[in-house]
Amino acid sequence: MIVTMADTVPGREISEVIGIARGNVVRTRFFGRDIMAGLRNLVGGEVPEYTKLMAEAREQALDRMLADAQRLQADAIVTMRVTTSMIMGGSAELLAYGTAVKLL
Repeated sequence: MIVTMADTVPGREISEVIGIARGNVVRTRFFGRDIMAGLRNLVGGEVPEYTKLMAEAREQALDRMLADAQRLQADAIVTMRVTTSMIMGGSAELLAYGTAVKLL
């Protein structure tokens, strides 16, 4: 599956726009990570516990978007984007989405 943030796939022509492929995940913080993050907050710097949590959530959202595109029988996803939003205190949604297309 070709995935690009561009509007086109270099060297290929889009023959059909199928629709939107999407994948999302909602993750919440874990108490154990919060303790470590709180301690790191006192001294400043990166909070690797949350960096890892968000990276895992992003990969899961991307995997779900790819599965949705395969369900749609797409050859590629163009104009792919990833966005995040807070659902409630301590939890966030990551959404990966793009335009599922057929290629010549």
